[in-house]
Amino acid sequence: MLTDVAAHYLEEARRQLRGHKHLAEGAFAQLKDEDFLRAIDAEANSIAVLVKHITGNMRSRFTEFLSADGEKPDRHRDQEFELGPATTRAEAMRWWEEGWDRGLSTIEALKPEDVSKTVVIRGEPHSVMQAINRQIAHYAGHIYQIVFLAKHFRSSEWKSLSVPRGQSETYNQKAVEERKAGPSGPRAGS
Repeated sequence: MLTDVAAHYLEEARRQLRGHKHLAEGAFAQLKDEDFLRAIDAEANSIAVLVKHITGNMRSRFTEFLSADGEKPDRHRDQEFELGPATTRAEAMRWWEEGWDRGLSTIEALKPEDVSKTVVIRGEPHSVMQAINRQIAHYAGHIYQIVFLAKHFRSSEWKSLSVPRGQSETYNQKAVEERKAGPSGPRAGS
């Protein structure tokens, strides 16, 4: 029974992480290169900085996840919030893919019996479940920052990543109709 719950937990963690990645990529797709690198004020992070931070965190947390402290000695977190003058969107997207490949492949490799194991982050013990939940929450926060910034930059040209404003009733009705149609009926996005 506990193995089934742990397997379900890992499946849900993977689903959430993939969903967060997809959400951010929906925002990225709407951006001009200059928007990707732009900060809204001197104290704000650009989308590229958020990408660098998220992926630096992923590299640190998910390298040797089960066997080494999640805060690696070679991580320089403060530098994740700095971009060089030659940083490009393409470079940030390479960081993005590398970070997500590392994080998702680590989570994919976990087995249900790993969920109750103990890992360490900054010397503090966590169950694997706690550590994964911590990362999901952390990434979600930053990804919603990315979506907010992208929506701000695109303004009236923004295309909703969920239910468009003023379209809730239409969206809900379509969802009901699709459920009634069953598995062979039309799918959302088709």
